[in-house]
Amino acid sequence: MSQGQPKRPQTEQQGITYGDVFHVSGELASKPIAPRDAVAMQSAENQVLGQTQRGSPASIMQSSATQNLKHGVVQKVQSTDVVQKEGVTVAEAFVDGSRLIVETAGGQILGQFAGPMVPEKTLRAISSDAVSIGEALEATALSAGEKPVDRSDAAAIMAAEKRVTGRNEVAPGGVASAAQTAAVRNERIAKEEDKTTLSDVLADAATSLPEDKPVTREDAERVVAAEQRNNPDMITTPGGVAESIASAARLNRKII
Repeated sequence: MSQGQPKRPQTEQQGITYGDVFHVSGELASKPIAPRDAVAMQSAENQVLGQTQRGSPASIMQSSATQNLKHGVVQKVQSTDVVQKEGVTVAEAFVDGSRLIVETAGGQILGQFAGPMVPEKTLRAISSDAVSIGEALEATALSAGEKPVDRSDAAAIMAAEKRVTGRNEVAPGGVASAAQTAAVRNERIAKEEDKTTLSDVLADAATSLPEDKPVTREDAERVVAAEQRNNPDMITTPGGVAESIASAARLNRKII
């Protein structure tokens, strides 16, 4: 995997910018890496490569966005304007029997490397446009990842999965099933540090779902209602599942 290493120290106020960790220039170089950027790149890598690769742009972006969020440089569900406009891509091509992977964000190359051959593929590119339900769930792993899963979280995740599958039953081994199990288990555990968190359940939500779809206003309404109904105070968690889905729906209305 070839991409730049940090070229200058960054302050907590400035945060980790694209120019700190990638060989990019112009406006993108000065922009702090945002959680939504990282989720979009992770989703694109998952779709093309099967999973996020160690040391890949998605991996670097996720760790950088987590630090930026921790220091208050970016907001919980935020994307960089340049990246939102130009999108992210992970493209693969086969040249002289070799597989070439190129990853871009904001119209600039973040990384390129040779990968193993995969049969029955020619050229494929995955772009980030509308935010999918899986991506919105993964954003929750960044914005509220340390929160132990409770019944309201599990209900919201179940509602989100149902909107994807169109079925009422919970898919065995899926994110909703994992969330339900975590919520029940957490109620029996005294120590907070031993509980299963939203990050544990949702970090790979986009690939764990049997399928995916762009978030709509109707999806958001169902998820918000499910989370509120199962919360004793009838509220949603700041940065939680419902808020992430609702934010994605608002963003998608500008795109779709």
